[in-house]
Order: sequence, then C-alpha cells, then structure tokens
Amino acid sequence: METPLKKLYQTNSLTGEELLYLLNNLDPGTEKLLFSLTHQTRKKYYGRKVYLRGLVEFSNYCRQNCLYCGLRRDNRHISRYRLRREEIWHLCQRGYRLGFRTFVLQSGEDPYYTDELLEDIIAGLKERCPEAAVTLSLGEKSRQSYHRYYAAGADRYLLRHETAAGHLYAGLHPGMSLQNRQKCLQDLKAIGYQVGAGFIVGLPGQGNRELVADLLYLKELQPHMVGIGPLIVHPDTPLKDCPNGTSKKTLICLALTRLLLPEALLPATTALNVLSPTGLERGLAAGANVVMLNLAPASVRVKYELYKGRVQDDLEGQALLERMKARILRAGFAVDMGRGDHPDWTDQEKRGAVENGPGNDEVKANG
Repeated sequence: METPLKKLYQTNSLTGEELLYLLNNLDPGTEKLLFSLTHQTRKKYYGRKVYLRGLVEFSNYCRQNCLYCGLRRDNRHISRYRLRREEIWHLCQRGYRLGFRTFVLQSGEDPYYTDELLEDIIAGLKERCPEAAVTLSLGEKSRQSYHRYYAAGADRYLLRHETAAGHLYAGLHPGMSLQNRQKCLQDLKAIGYQVGAGFIVGLPGQGNRELVADLLYLKELQPHMVGIGPLIVHPDTPLKDCPNGTSKKTLICLALTRLLLPEALLPATTALNVLSPTGLERGLAAGANVVMLNLAPASVRVKYELYKGRVQDDLEGQALLERMKARILRAGFAVDMGRGDHPDWTDQEKRGAVENGPGNDEVKANG
C-alpha cells in the first residue's frame, strides 16, 4: 500500500487508477504516512511560511443559481449589499497599513460592477497600495473582460472549478457548463494571470472516482493556487437537507494536491474552521500554506453567507490579525505577509503573456 503513495511523493504523479486505489484503501497507517510525506513536501518548497492575504468581499449579489450557495440568485432571505469603490479602497488601505501585500477582491457574479468600474477599482487600488498584488474572484467573465482587468493591474484570479465530474457539475449549476468553466480557466492562464482552481468535497453523489477526476484535472491544468473546502449546507438552498462534507476527506484531498502540485499555493479554507475549532491548524498540517483574513467589518462579513457559520466573532483589524498570527505561530509555522507569489512566477514569465492581451506591458509581477 505504501508503494503508490511513495511513488506519488517521489514523482508528483499517479494515474487515475492509482489515485482511486489510494482513496479506496486508506487506513490509519497510510493516512499517517500521507500527511508525513505532505509535510516534507511543503517544507521542501516553502519551509514554515504561511502567507496571509487580505480578503474584501465587496458584493453578495449573484446572477448564478448554484444549488449549494447561499448567495444564489433565488435566495430571497439574504440581505444583499454592495460596497462602493471608495469603501473597497479604504479597507485595502487599512490592510496595507497593517502589513498586507496581497488583496483578494471577491464577489458574486454581480453585473452592477461593469468592466469600466472594475478597471477603475483595480487601478485605484494599485495606485494606493503600490507594492501589493491584486487577486480577483469574480466568477465567469468573457476573455475580453479578463484582459481588461489584467491590463488594469490584476495579478491573480481565483475560479474554483467546483467539480470536474460533468454529471455533478450539470446538476448543481443550472444554466452553466463545466466546459465554459474550464475555458475560463484556460483563458486566464493564457492571458498571464496566476490562476487558482479548486473543488468542493462532499457534494451529493460525489464518490472517490469524482474526486480522482478533480485531482487529475488539477494536475493537467497546473494552476498556481488551489482552494479545496468541504460542502457546508445552507438552510436557504436546495441542498439544505444534505450532510456536510467531512474534514477528514477534505484534508486528504488537500494533502494529495500538495503531492501532485508541490509548489501550489493552498489556502486553509474558512470552511475547515467551521467544521472544527482546530480546522485552520489541521489544514496547515495537511499542506496548506495560505490563510485569507477578512478585512471587512463584521457587519458586512456576516452578509456574505456562502454557508452558515462563516463569521464566528466580531474581531476586526489589528485584533483579528494578531489572533491569526498567534494561531499560526502556535501551530509551528511562520507568518509571511508579503506578496507570496508562486515560486515559478517571474517577471519574464508574465511579460511572455503580454501578446495575449492589449495593454499588458504595463503590468509587473515581482516573482
């Protein structure tokens, strides 16, 4: 049983059948070895570093209707909000003064924020926080829109593929297609973004074969970042009566991803902390090396309700940051608030993508 796992550790690759065998035959001894090899891999590429990102969730309006998401269009019980560009800039500037050098701007797919407005927000943020990287998480857009954000100064784009199993994707995402989702990810890579994908663990009808499809897709795509989190059901969605995903299976998928993509930036997602008070620490032990800290006031954070339980206290600003730093240090890791780019990301690589989009010669990335 150790042979395929050690092969994965040594080669960072397995076939689909080998991955399926691993998932089907995990026992306590194999799990212990998996996490040990994952820790060694993470230490080799990142040492003890954990990158802290500043997160701003600026709108909870969404045109999509994903069955598991509390922001879904048909949820009439949610209190909707939008932040003005000046509010976004203010929150990021406050985070900049605290030491953050990456800001993640996230929203539902909200048509209110036109390409022109988003360009203005990105460019204004770059002007106010000149050393910072800007990460976007805005859902599916046209390739032209992605070009425009990149030219305005965006460095990274997060777009979880959610599930690489076509039958699951179709059933959970009315009016959407896995093919278009994957096309968006390919467009983002071609333009020159540092790209993030990822999936949900514990979806209805998801078995080990479907998880293998996710892992193989990640290996093929070679994203720079991967977000993996458990399903946590929301009472105002069609999946309200489904069981949550489990921490155990999520951590296993996180560990396998670290071995398949040893240089990837892997967040310890908030959802892990919802399932367990030590979810953050367990995520870091399983190979995660990124933590996102919400910069918005608690009164705003509570409205961005992808699932229940995301906001567990009302700490803000310096107090929230210091508590997170203390948790990371107690877990045996070191805090890094720099840009935290992917190790292979160089200025030359980003310049090589310029031809794929107009105006991109103005954009720089510090590798």
